[in-house]
Amino acid sequence: MTLQIYNTATRQKENFEPLSPHHVLMYNCGPTVYDYFHIGNARNFVVVDTIRRYLEFSGYRVRFVQNFTDIDDKIIKRAQETGEPWDKLAERFTQEYFKAADALGIQRATVHPRATEHIPQIIELVQKLIERGLAYVVDGNVYYRVRSFAHYGELSGKDIDELEEGARVEVEERKEDPLDFALWKAAKPGEPSWESPWGLGRPGWHIECSAMAITHLGETIDIHSGGCDLVFPHHENERAQSMGATGKPFVKYWVHNGFLTINKEKMSKSLGNFFTINEVLAKYPPSVVRFYLLSAHYRHPLDYSDSALEEAKSAVGRIREAVVTAEKLFELADPAIVPPTEAEPSEEVARFEAAFCEAMDDDFNTQRALGIIFEAVADLNALRLKLAADPKNPALAADVIGLINLIHRLLGILGLDNLIFHDHGKVTEEGDGQFAEALIDLLIRTRKMAREQKQFALADFIRDELAKLGIRLQDLPTGTIWLREPK
Repeated sequence: MTLQIYNTATRQKENFEPLSPHHVLMYNCGPTVYDYFHIGNARNFVVVDTIRRYLEFSGYRVRFVQNFTDIDDKIIKRAQETGEPWDKLAERFTQEYFKAADALGIQRATVHPRATEHIPQIIELVQKLIERGLAYVVDGNVYYRVRSFAHYGELSGKDIDELEEGARVEVEERKEDPLDFALWKAAKPGEPSWESPWGLGRPGWHIECSAMAITHLGETIDIHSGGCDLVFPHHENERAQSMGATGKPFVKYWVHNGFLTINKEKMSKSLGNFFTINEVLAKYPPSVVRFYLLSAHYRHPLDYSDSALEEAKSAVGRIREAVVTAEKLFELADPAIVPPTEAEPSEEVARFEAAFCEAMDDDFNTQRALGIIFEAVADLNALRLKLAADPKNPALAADVIGLINLIHRLLGILGLDNLIFHDHGKVTEEGDGQFAEALIDLLIRTRKMAREQKQFALADFIRDELAKLGIRLQDLPTGTIWLREPK
C-alpha cells in the first residue's frame, strides 16, 4: 500500500509524493517557551516524532525542523510577572522542553531554530512583502494586507468576507482592515526590540515560522504539521505570507493532530483545564504516557483522564510481561535450540509486519498499528507457553525469537521500545545492576534448594519478600524466571 496522508488543505487523503523521491522536508511548530508544555502539546510532539520515525523506517531521509518561539507577548508578560529577564526565562523553558521531550523518547530535530536567531531573515521576508504591495508600514508597525492575497482562507476553509471583526484577529485602528495581521511590532517601553528599517521593534508570531522554515528547508516543503488549533490563524497567515513573499507553493501536505480534551472540552492554558507534562510524568512513566498519546488516531480527539492512563499502563504492562517472560525463557534454554537473530522471518512474522505497515500507511493509524502489536503479543504468549512445556523444540524456539524481535522492531518504530524495556530488570549503574541481579538469582537458587528440601515456608517467604520489592517469580518446567514489576 502506498503511504497516504490526510492533507488539511485539500481535506482528503493523498498519496505521499515528496518533492525529492527519497528526501522529506518537514516542519513542525514548536513550543512558545514561557512555561512547561502541557499534555495536549505533548500529543503533537509525540505524533510528529512518530510520523518522522515511520518515514525514516520507510526509507526516507527526513530533514526535520521544529522551532522555539523565544520572543512573544506571553514570554514578555511572564518575565514581567516573575521579574526574570525574558531571555533567561525563554532559555530555561527551552531546556525544560528538552528534558521532558527526551523522557518521552522524542528525537531531537535536525535543527531546532529559535526566532531570536533569525531576526535578519525575518526582516528580509517582511521587506519582500512590502515591496510586493502585500504589506504596509504604520507608525513603525508592519501589517500584512490579507485581502491582497487571493488564496487567503483556502487552508482553513474560511471565507474572509464572513470573518467578523475581533474573531481571533487583532483589532487596531491603525490597520487598513481588521483582518490584517502584524508582521513587525513597534517597540514598547521596557520590551525587547531589534533594529529594523521601520525602527526598533520585534517580529510578529506568524512571520517567525515562515522565516525559519524557509531558511532551513527552502521555499517549498513537503510536510508542515501542528495542532489543529493552529490551522487558523497561524498556519493560514504563515501560508499567505510565505507564498506572498516567494510566489511559490509553500507546503505540499498540511498535517494537523486533533485536540486533547478533558471532559470533552479542549485542553488549553487559556481555559486553565490543563496538566503540565511534568505533572503527568510525576504520576505515570513515559512509556505509559507515550502509549496513551498514540492510542487514538492522531486526527481524532483524545480525552484525558486517569482511567485512560491506567488503561495504557495495563496495556504497556501486558506487552512488557509477554516479551520479558519470553526472553527469560532462553536464559534457561539449551543454547543448541536458540536460532540466530538474523534468521529469516516466518510467514506469521512477515504477516504481522505487513499489517502494521498497512495501518501506518493509512495516514499513520497508530491505533490500528498498536492493535497489530497486541495480536503479535497474543501469539507470543501462546507460543512461549508451548516452548516452556517443550523447551527442546527448535521450531518453537525460532517462532518465539521471531515474534520477540518483531515486537521490539514495531515498538521501536512507534518510539516505544526503549521506553517500555529501558531499565526493566536492570539498574542504570552497571556495577550495582549486576550485583542486584546476582542477588536475585542467588535468592532464586536458595528458594529452589528450600523447595527440594521441602522447606516450603522458607521458599514461600523468599517469593513473597521478593514480590514486596517488585520482583515477581514464575516457575516453569525448565526453571524459575523473575520479572521486575513496572512502577
